[in-house]
Amino acid sequence: MRTIFTSDLRSVQRLRQGKVRDIYTVDDAHLLIVATDRLSAFDVVLPTPIPDKGRILTAMSNFWFARTAPMVPNHLTTRRLEEVLTPEEVAQVGDRAVIVRRMTPLPVEAIVRGYLTGSAWSEYRRDGTVCGIALPEGLRESDQFLEPMFTPSTKAPEGEHDLNIAFEDMVQVLGGRRALAEQIQAASLRVYCEARDYALTRGIIIADTKFEFGLLDGQLYLIDEVLTPDSSRFWPFKGYAAGQGQPSFDKQYVRDYLSHTGWDKHPPAPALPAAVVAQTTHKYQEALQLLTGEV
Repeated sequence: MRTIFTSDLRSVQRLRQGKVRDIYTVDDAHLLIVATDRLSAFDVVLPTPIPDKGRILTAMSNFWFARTAPMVPNHLTTRRLEEVLTPEEVAQVGDRAVIVRRMTPLPVEAIVRGYLTGSAWSEYRRDGTVCGIALPEGLRESDQFLEPMFTPSTKAPEGEHDLNIAFEDMVQVLGGRRALAEQIQAASLRVYCEARDYALTRGIIIADTKFEFGLLDGQLYLIDEVLTPDSSRFWPFKGYAAGQGQPSFDKQYVRDYLSHTGWDKHPPAPALPAAVVAQTTHKYQEALQLLTGEV
């Protein structure tokens, strides 16, 4: 396994660096996106990379993009890396890079929650709500909602925390474009339900997930990554039982470790022990194999 914390491509111009992805300009209409092995937890990039993570994120996103393309178009193109990179650069990033359409990303994160867990469970215990939405009394940790919940959030700069917002606030963030907000909500719920039902046949519960969208010529596109262990909570179906936390295939394992270190969730983040790194890689690999059959 190769580990890439930061990519180094000279044939294309670096545009920006996200928490996990390095983004390069190909031309006016296309970008090249590299999924590195950086890991973000609590909206902070950790100093310790997770080997093989970028390859797994790319393979899993490509799988889901292909599966959900009939439901909502996405930013992928058929352009090959060999068209814009040297052979050495292709060898460096070939299994973790894609060329995509260049478009305007929308300033919200579209979160769909199918189960009561994480920050939603914490809020429910405190206030009886999830993202400000009142829920019935008596729900347990990891209970499945009767219907998936759409709970958008802001997109915070690196080092800052995303903030949950109401749907009406999302409309305002989008410049008052209610029809666009409703389109994002409908697409998010449709894609989540399709993925949730498929994943169950592979022995995985998708507890919640986060989507990002962009606009090109007035058309809504699914962008960034989709339904990966970085953007979703994956639980094994076998052994699932409401009323407790669940084991996971995603970076919740790292979040749980960090929560027990006393770290205040502000930069800089602590380094991860080798055992935590190895187990995280294993969990990502297992999720990829179960969902796609790839290794």
